[in-house]
Amino acid sequence: MTDSKINTVTINKADVPSGGMKSYKQEDNSIILITRDDDEFHAFDGKCPHAGADLGTGLRCGNRVICPWHHGTFDSRDGSLLEPVATEGLTQYEFTDNGDSLTVNTAAKVDNTIDTNKLEATHTVIVGGGAAGFMTAHHLRNTGYGGKITIISADDKAPYNRTLLSKAFLAGNMSEDKLLLGGTDWAEKQNIELRLNQTVSEVLPSERTLIINNNNVKGNDKKGNGSNNSEKLTADFLVVATGASPIVPPIKGADLNGVYTLRSMDDAKVIKAASENKNVVIVGTGFIGMEVASALAQAGTSKSITVIGQNQRVMGNIISETVSNALIKLHEDNGIKFVLDATVNAINGTEHSDSATTVGSITLANGEQLDADIVILGTGVLPRTELLGEEINPREGVEVDSHLQLRDGVYALGDIAKADGQMGRLRIEHWRVALQHGLVTAAAILKDDSVHSLDERVPFFWTMQYGKSLRYSGHAKTPDHNILIGTPDTLNYIEYYFDDEEDNSRATAASTLGHDKELIAFGELLRLGHAPTRAQINARFDIIAQAHALSL
Repeated sequence: MTDSKINTVTINKADVPSGGMKSYKQEDNSIILITRDDDEFHAFDGKCPHAGADLGTGLRCGNRVICPWHHGTFDSRDGSLLEPVATEGLTQYEFTDNGDSLTVNTAAKVDNTIDTNKLEATHTVIVGGGAAGFMTAHHLRNTGYGGKITIISADDKAPYNRTLLSKAFLAGNMSEDKLLLGGTDWAEKQNIELRLNQTVSEVLPSERTLIINNNNVKGNDKKGNGSNNSEKLTADFLVVATGASPIVPPIKGADLNGVYTLRSMDDAKVIKAASENKNVVIVGTGFIGMEVASALAQAGTSKSITVIGQNQRVMGNIISETVSNALIKLHEDNGIKFVLDATVNAINGTEHSDSATTVGSITLANGEQLDADIVILGTGVLPRTELLGEEINPREGVEVDSHLQLRDGVYALGDIAKADGQMGRLRIEHWRVALQHGLVTAAAILKDDSVHSLDERVPFFWTMQYGKSLRYSGHAKTPDHNILIGTPDTLNYIEYYFDDEEDNSRATAASTLGHDKELIAFGELLRLGHAPTRAQINARFDIIAQAHALSL
């Protein structure tokens, strides 16, 4: 029962199993989450702070409360953040123990704030305002770092959620201000110096120093060399999180007006405006290309949308042919045309009366021509590693340890990092991985051994298409050694991926639509080093029970 005037909720203890959790949805749409271990109870706001999922519909494995949607993970004892994509822990409530029941007071919040008094005399400088840079700064402050934090960003905007550009912004489902990470005044509230529109020209790792191109600096620079636009900045801790740039393939006409890539908010705004009542061609069938197709179809303002892919599959390096076919059908049902197993030879221009030349058509390798008013290239990205020296192969990334450390006091993270981890040394270009990197780096700077390194974390990503969320946990070399359970045509399946066909091989990844608890359980088993074997999956063993048992 609920008394809205005094903000209390009374809950029967017997409803919550020991070692488990239960959520209670209130009339005002709020959710209370109760966790229990024997006679010890805790009460929290039951909505995931990332996207509002009901955490009670997720899984609890040991002391880990895991969100069913995007696998944000929280400590069942104090609500602290254990895994992104959430960037905050859970609000914890006080309660009264009545014997057989609890009375939770949602107006009385437990203060879990940590004093910012650690390393007060130090300076952390972060290059890059994306997910990894943001999370490093944010988690440093939230876990007690009291030193100075400076973020140097070439962007003209405060850190924002880039993944939602193709998932929601292009579709018209989310405004620009809702994309800002931490809100409109995040940097001010966290006492972070956010320096926008500034470009770093060089990083000197051995000196923990960088050179900034700063057009606002007048006269001699701080190097004393007489330049009017350079500044030398040295840090106690230097974090390089420069992200990646879209790849523009060597296609004739790729430099024409009307050819776009999507990486930034400005890119998204231009594409959104340019696609109205136009024939749109998307080159690339990875998750960005597919999300852009979905978003523009949902916006409903384009004349036509065609997707060109070099292979017969979409997202072919991630999912099987069967799942790919189901996604293609989902898009076709929403008006998308596909031209697969095709290569673009040229993007052809059309000259207008004002002498401007813009995109007019595309020529394929087989000679076929397609009408196109704008072309969007979803042809991959290349990590921005050049600041760390020419000896680093951009496609390989910057080799760092499981704490993202390049050398003492210097960290490289996000899209540029090829990091040691639970699944080997990998470079992965996903939002949640970048947030993981920021959390781990912050803990490394603070020497907080209670926070797991990448040795105890697994990759996770999701893609939103027409309101359906395909989720993927782990990392597979190929999707072709797979076991498929369910019916992709009805968007209800889980698929496990292996390195070979041996019965004793352990799954390295899984994807799903609609089997969220199974995917959470798989991710936990993978994290614990007990991923299921092919034989176990074929025997239809209880993966959720196994995850619970091994997490105790």
